[in-house]
Formats: sequence, C-alpha cells, structure tokens
Amino acid sequence: MDIKPFEKKIFLSSPTMHGEEMKYIQDAFDKNWVAPLGENVDCFEKEAASFTGSGHGAALASGTAALHLAFRLAGVTAGSKVICQDMTFSATVNPAVYQDAELIFVDSERETWNMDPELLEEALERHPDAKAVVPADLYGTPARLDEMEDICRSRGIPLIEDSAESLGSSLKGRKCGCFGDFGILSFNGNKIITSSGGGMLLSDDESVIKKARFMATQAREAYPWYEHRELGYNYRMSNIVAGIGRGQLLHLAEHVKEKERIYRHYAERFSEIGLPLSMNPYAPEARPNFWLSGILVNKDVCDAADEKEDVSKDYPGMLSGICPSAIVLRIMKTLSEYNVESRPIWKPMHLQPFYNRYEFIGHHGETVNEDIFRRGLCLPSDIKMTEEQQDTVIDIIASCF
Repeated sequence: MDIKPFEKKIFLSSPTMHGEEMKYIQDAFDKNWVAPLGENVDCFEKEAASFTGSGHGAALASGTAALHLAFRLAGVTAGSKVICQDMTFSATVNPAVYQDAELIFVDSERETWNMDPELLEEALERHPDAKAVVPADLYGTPARLDEMEDICRSRGIPLIEDSAESLGSSLKGRKCGCFGDFGILSFNGNKIITSSGGGMLLSDDESVIKKARFMATQAREAYPWYEHRELGYNYRMSNIVAGIGRGQLLHLAEHVKEKERIYRHYAERFSEIGLPLSMNPYAPEARPNFWLSGILVNKDVCDAADEKEDVSKDYPGMLSGICPSAIVLRIMKTLSEYNVESRPIWKPMHLQPFYNRYEFIGHHGETVNEDIFRRGLCLPSDIKMTEEQQDTVIDIIASCF
C-alpha cells in the first residue's frame, strides 16, 4: 500500500477552538475573576441547563465530581446498592466506590450498546433496595432513557444519567442530560465541546443544585468565619474554565454536524468497499451527537483471525482472559504505524480486575458486552480531519482484511 504516514497525527477526538472563547476569558481577566465563581460560571450554568432542557446546573471541576455529588445527593452511602452500566469508562462508577457502595453491573443491548432496560428490571427485581441506577450514553448514543426513567420512577429509585459523552444528543426530542433525577456532563479535552476540563451536574430541582454548589465549595456555612457541619469538596469550576465552555457552547451544533458527517462517510465508504464490519448502532428514535465513530468486525472474521493467532498470550497479567480480537489489534497497530489514533471499545467493568468482585447481570446464553469489546474499535472522529484524510484512514483499515 503506497501510503505515507501522516506528518501530523490524526487524533481520535481533539479540542477544536474557535476564538469566541477568548472573549469570555479576557472578560474574566479584565474583571479579575480568575478564581472559582464569577459571571462566566453563572452564565455557563444557565446556558448549559437551558440547552439540555434541565432546570438548573452546577458547574464543577469534572464530570467525575458531578457524579460523586449526584451519588451523595441520591443518598448513596456505605453498603448502598447502585445499578450501573457495565460497558462504560470507569469514571461512571468510580464515584460510587468513593461512597463505599456495592455495585451491580448490567449488560448492554445490541441496538444501542447501552444498558438493557429489560435487564435493568431484572436487576431491580433482585435488588429492590437499590439506591440509584446509572446508565451512560456510550460514545454519544442515547440509551433507552425514557424506558429506564419510567422503570425507576415506578420504584422511587433515583436515575443518574451519565451524559458525559452525549451533550447535543437527544431521544424522542428530549436532550440527553435531562432524563431522570440527575444529569452529568463532561467538558474534558476530547469531548464534543471542551472547557479544557470540567463538568456539570444538572437537575430540575433547584434545591438539589443549590446543595451541590454548597458541597462543592467545601460545605462552608453562611457565617463570618469558616463553619463546617458536613463533609465538603473543592469541586467548583473556575471562572476561566467556564469562559472557555461558554465560547465552545456556541459551536456545539456545528461540532455535532461535523461528527455526523464523519460517521456517515465511514458508513458509506465501508459499505462501498464491502468490508466485513458494521458501525456502532443507535435506536431509530435517537439523535446521537456521533462523538466517536466505532466499528464492529464481523464475528466470523474475528473467529478466523483468533484461530490463527492467540493474542491473549501477549498479555500475561490480564485476569479476564478476554481481549480484542487479533484482527482488531491488527487494525489498531496498522493505524498507529501511519500516525493515526484509534481505541478499543471500553472494556466492560465486570472484566476489570478492580471491579470483577461485583455482581454482573447479563443476557442468558451470551454476554453482549464481552462480544462488543472483543470485536469493536473506535475510529478517529476528529472534526479537523479532512475527507481526504478520512479516506486514507479508510484505505488503511481496508488493507488489514
């Protein structure tokens, strides 16, 4: 294949700045509001909450901080049972462990790669005393949040929606982040918009958000001196960071449009070439933000590759015995040789050495998440990638089959 490695790396998803961010940053400098709190923080909370359709927002240092406060506000304490999505980044579930909770992981459905509502019902039948349910919108694809919202409300169990990857996505006309009792956003550097870091907790309940802001500011009581009656955290977002976020939010629709263009082009070209793979799916009633485009290599191709090469032997410290297929790792290695970034699908939590002690509720006869992890791969979805560069990436992937 006569293709030279890219001089500049093709990233999975890197920040795209536009210039308006500097207006808000400069304003913070001019007013000397560079520390936490200030006009940018106040406005960013209102603008993000308004966009998602949530009533109120608390701008925080990270999405993880937002999740931690959500667990506390939901009443999760030591020994509490929390039902979590199994296929996600560890940040979704780590804060529940901060609270010494007992986790129950739930397998995904194939239609969205997100928590299966039917298995959620099974989990709640086994654990009716659960304190919270935490689905995630994987790679910007909405879970069946409306169904899970109904399930949780009928049982009086808080629903915490991890929308760290799905700002700008919607389900049946409702924006991700506004389902359930709490919504979580992330503005990490690789997300659809970034503030360089940071996150937000969303809720329709103003009192809940006021409490979150209080806890995030070291739980300092309204006294002239430092008075503390409960545990607090240093979780508030800086006014500078919020200014970046405000400038980025102006371009969210543009970013979503470009992400979708990338997804559609992958799908069209892979179909034209006839490669034995499919794209990461979404429900017909969903409108993803297409944050990351992913592929799932056909099972027979993976089986054939793994019969020839047992790659698991290359990872002697791996406890689960399950790793990406040889063909998936070959695609990753080849892309890397051409200076292109890719990433395996999130390894399911129940396979993680730290988390495999917790209960896992899977489909009877198969484990969907293990199969997706084995056959899946996230492709470069950077909106600065040109169509010509994307075509080259596609040609490199095609050469691996």
